[in-house]
Amino acid sequence: MNIIITGASGIVGQAIVDSQSKCFNYSSYDLEKHSELETKIGDISNYHSVKQAFTGQDGVVHLAADPNVDANFDSILPNNIIGAYNCLEACRECELTTAVLASSNHVVGMYEREHAPELYRPDYELKLDHTVPIRPDSLYGTSKAFLEALGRYYVENYTYPKQVYALRIGSVREPTYDHPYGDAEKGVDDGLWERSSEAYQREVRRMKATWQSRRDVASLIECCLRDEAVNFDIFYGVSNNDASWFDISYAREQIGYKPQDSADEWETPDTNPE
Repeated sequence: MNIIITGASGIVGQAIVDSQSKCFNYSSYDLEKHSELETKIGDISNYHSVKQAFTGQDGVVHLAADPNVDANFDSILPNNIIGAYNCLEACRECELTTAVLASSNHVVGMYEREHAPELYRPDYELKLDHTVPIRPDSLYGTSKAFLEALGRYYVENYTYPKQVYALRIGSVREPTYDHPYGDAEKGVDDGLWERSSEAYQREVRRMKATWQSRRDVASLIECCLRDEAVNFDIFYGVSNNDASWFDISYAREQIGYKPQDSADEWETPDTNPE
């Protein structure tokens, strides 16, 4: 199965490459050549380029976007809105069967703003599933809500793509910070706070809920690519964390997602659960 990854050089894209199985033949569509994958160079906002790259593919993992939660509309429009349209329209014209779309927890980010920091406690009674009303917390989150809606529109109105999966991904980090203390430790490394500070502890509490390990996000994506039953659906992307307010039971039931990691296994930044 030939799968093209848009934005493969980003954090999630590289996580797929690092953990990939041998079931899929991955290639990259990005602004620059990928160090490990065959690459078709182009800009997601250029439809002709996207269509050329998608020709001959069976599916796409669409990651290309401005990932900055604080991005302004001048960047959101070409990268996240037009890019989303180009991706789905190229799927339709090039007859790609499967589209896995990188959505975001920021599609429902206002729930966190309303309930934090109490929300970060494992016993806090809030669980968001795929049926809750969207509540974006930013233009970025709004662009991801558009991506989800566009994916549903295409799968319900056209022959291709036949299957669309929208993944509301939590907190995936680069290898150095791939653990639930990652954001807190990065803040220390960047001189933003000390390990003894309340700011450090708040970051830990949040990441203990939202963290998705690199191998778990790769596994979730490949669960979607293997699935043959879903037409359109929304799944949350976090590891097996007790404090999470995102419901992953639906992903377990529908597509067989089995996270290998849990933030609860980490008691310090140096913990190695394995």
